[in-house]
This record gives sequence, C-alpha cells and structure tokens, in this order.
Amino acid sequence: MEVAVPQVNIASRWSRGGLGAFVGETAFAHYLDAYRAGMALLPPHETFDVPTAFGTVRSYRFAGPECGAPVVLLPGRNAAAPMYATNLTALLRHRTVYAVDLLGEAGLSVQHTPIRTVEDQARWLDDALGGLGLDRAHLFGVSVGGWTAVNAAVHRPGRIASLTLLDPVFTFVRIPLAPIAASVLMFAPGVPERWRRRVQSWIAGGADLDAAAPEATLIGAGATDFTLRTPMPKLFTDEQLRAVDLPVLALIAGSSVMLDPQRAVARARALLPRGQVELWPDASHAINGEYPDEIAERARRMWDQVDGVRRG
Repeated sequence: MEVAVPQVNIASRWSRGGLGAFVGETAFAHYLDAYRAGMALLPPHETFDVPTAFGTVRSYRFAGPECGAPVVLLPGRNAAAPMYATNLTALLRHRTVYAVDLLGEAGLSVQHTPIRTVEDQARWLDDALGGLGLDRAHLFGVSVGGWTAVNAAVHRPGRIASLTLLDPVFTFVRIPLAPIAASVLMFAPGVPERWRRRVQSWIAGGADLDAAAPEATLIGAGATDFTLRTPMPKLFTDEQLRAVDLPVLALIAGSSVMLDPQRAVARARALLPRGQVELWPDASHAINGEYPDEIAERARRMWDQVDGVRRG
C-alpha cells in the first residue's frame, strides 16, 4: 500500500523556528525510505491526516473486532506508527486499532504551530481523537508514548477509556543519567552510525538490531534526520497521578535502562487510584517487541473489563 506523503517541514538543524522539522530534503528522503519499509509490514489500513490546533496528525486505522472502544497506539521517540509492526497482528484479534505519529516528532504528522506546554501536548492529541470521531478510546503507549497518554489523561481525559503503558519514561520516575548521555550521543550530528546502533541495542536490552530491522532503522533515521522542538516531558507530580481516575495498566520492564524499575513500580502502585501495575522481570525497554502476544492478551483482559465485554 502506497504511503501518502504530506508537505513536511524542512529547516536547518540550528533554525530558531519553533516547529519540528526534517533537516533537509535529502534527510527527509532518507527518513521516508525507512518509513515506507516499516509501513510495508503493516496490515491493510486507512490513512487520515487529522487537523488539530497545532498541525495535522498522521493516523492509520486497522479494522478489527468492534466489541468495545478502539485502541490508539502512541509510539516512542523517533519511532512513528511503523514501530508497532510486531504488535498489530495480536492487537487486531481484540479491537480496531488506530496508530498515530506524534505531532512534533519524526513521522508524517506536520506541525504548523509551536507546542510550548504540556497542556498543548494534551490538546493536540484530544483534537486528533475528536477528528477521528473517537468519543472514547483506549490509549496504548510505549516509552514517550506512555508519557503522552498519561499527559492526556491529566489534562484532557474526556475521550479516554483506559491507559496501557509500556515502560513509560518521565512518568513515575526520572530517566537515569546514563541513558540521557547516550541519547545525546545518539542525536548528535556527525556521530558514526555504528555508535548509534550500539546505543539503540543497549536501550533494547542488547537486541540484535539486524533482526529488529526495519524498526531500528526507522528510529535511527528519526534521530539523524529530524529536529525535535517540543518541550521536554515533565515528571508527573503525586497530585497529578492521584487524579488520574481511569483504569491504568502499567507494564514495567525489569531490565529497563531507561528507568529504575523497582522505584517506578512502587510509585505507580502507591499513587494510581485504579492502577494495575506489573513488573515484567525479563523485559527490556523494547518490551513491546519482545512480548507482543502476551501484552495484547493482558491488555485485552483490562479492555474487556472496562467495556463490559463478556467472552464465552
């Protein structure tokens, strides 16, 4: 299925503009090749470019059982919708699924207005859900996508049925210094590709990136070809997490290098009023690709409970 290509933002890496942008035409062409390779692995889908107050949000709809509210996938940093290739088959056994490219991040969403606050982050996602005609949806996010889901629940919860969070960063605990330094290395211009791949493999628990392609290629292209100009995510306060009056399934990776798993589990369990918080001891930060069937089945049990679905 051919990928519809919008008119994206192109700007110098050092531009003072407030919009996320690809750093040149050549960089966008390189990224688009990786994006197309990832999309080629996805099931049949419909494509939507949804207008919001901050830009158009690229969204894909994958038809599945209409037995409850649909699921909306929120990707990690630099990853975009194709990162969920390994998850879609399992998830589509249970629900219709939408996948979006985060606005202001690498992908085919196109930002036209600066995103300056966490409230702005929540607003564009709420606008996108409304534009897709979703009055009620289960949000499902990995890493920064998990933070994005919780941020929406804190500031714009009206359309959200539940949250499924896979090793979410900036959510329950801060990121340690080592992965912050590694991420700086990964994003820095001129860094050799072999170094970037080592960083990606370390974050993914030592995974073989050749086996994980094209997802790893897409993430690497996002890091090199796109400049992010959205605010740094803020760690949620105790009061904000206590106020999330929604069912939350948080799956924390026991081998994650992006957070302290034990502290994350303890804080989430202490603060989320309707939280189901689990430590998956053998999982890395790449948990979604390591356990696609198990995650889909675990999430399905919560979605069925929330939606009142009874299965024989």
